[in-house]
Amino acid sequence: MKALVVYESMWGNTRRVAEAIGGAMADRMEIRMGDVSDIAPEEAGSYDLVVVGAPTHALSLSRPNTRTAAHEQGAPDTASTTGLREWIAGLPEPTNAVLACFDTRADRVRKLPGSAAHKARRMLRRAGWKVMADQTFYVDDSAGPLMTGETERAAAWAHHLVERLSTRTSPAAMP
Repeated sequence: MKALVVYESMWGNTRRVAEAIGGAMADRMEIRMGDVSDIAPEEAGSYDLVVVGAPTHALSLSRPNTRTAAHEQGAPDTASTTGLREWIAGLPEPTNAVLACFDTRADRVRKLPGSAAHKARRMLRRAGWKVMADQTFYVDDSAGPLMTGETERAAAWAHHLVERLSTRTSPAAMP
């Protein structure tokens, strides 16, 4: 089985979560991982599992103006310049790939509605893709750091995704 982990990251926190997810899957799957600007959306269809992640900006996926604002607030030069929203919009027709979405958001707004993962899930489902899960990981503040234990929680979530996918694709699970 093969998995693609694609992320958008402004301060490095979403990238760290993506790395924890990819690292946890690497013992069970072939992994390709990278920033949305480095992986063409057309590649998604050639994987069994595609995990997408982004920071939550204004209770949703980033937009060009929110990415600009992050840069103005000091986001490093390595920050994503393209967003997951645009990457999803460029996806080809759905295939048999299964998707999962995650986001990072500030712990202090934990109870507010809306998140990048929820928006990504809705966009993907509207486009006809199968989405099996979404998850939020928390940072202390917009620039981070990740809250204690979040990379471990990301690795555990990744193991759960792989287990669900392998159960779904095992010969015993086939009709």
